[in-house]
Amino acid sequence: MPNQSAITATEPRPARVQVSRRVRNFQSERIKVNDSSGSPIEIAVVVVWRVVDTARAIFDVQSFEQFIVVQSETAVRHLATPYPHDHFADEGEAERPSLRGSTDEVSRALHDELQERLDAGGIEVLETRITHLAYAQEIAEAMLRRQQAAAIVAARRVIVDGAVGLVDMALARISAESIVELDKERKAAMVSNLMVVLTGDRAPTPVLNAGSLY
Repeated sequence: MPNQSAITATEPRPARVQVSRRVRNFQSERIKVNDSSGSPIEIAVVVVWRVVDTARAIFDVQSFEQFIVVQSETAVRHLATPYPHDHFADEGEAERPSLRGSTDEVSRALHDELQERLDAGGIEVLETRITHLAYAQEIAEAMLRRQQAAAIVAARRVIVDGAVGLVDMALARISAESIVELDKERKAAMVSNLMVVLTGDRAPTPVLNAGSLY
């Protein structure tokens, strides 16, 4: 009988794990979150990444691929907190960063936060981009009407500013070249007519006055 004490049990060696260091893409699902104004939005991102420290990717996290999925979703949810989807600036108000209007700033913020989260797994984030951004279905129609109204107001403001400048230039030229003498009443009538012509939605219908203004 062999000596039992001489028999030593050997533990099986762990299987060798190969980790690719190639550049890979991760496309997130569309996530519904609330922006800084509390509006529900849908957002999705793509992350370009690669493993740079294979030891940390294998031993420091349970599954580095699943680690990327979870951390990316967490970073995207946190990203929407300080930014609104769109910023509707009132007259005289400074523009503020928004998810739609400040894509470069938002991408940098997402990259920095995600890189900080993925350092524990030995993963380098090469690029992040927002691939989908929209209001949630339940408020999409209302927000579209708001965007259209804001665009109309902004366009009207430009039209009125331009019309006032043209009217002022016309009156100044008429006065400088002594084309016709205009008293206050005639000048007011001319200003009114010019503003209607320049700011109207439709082409004006001319009315010929063959007699006196009075």
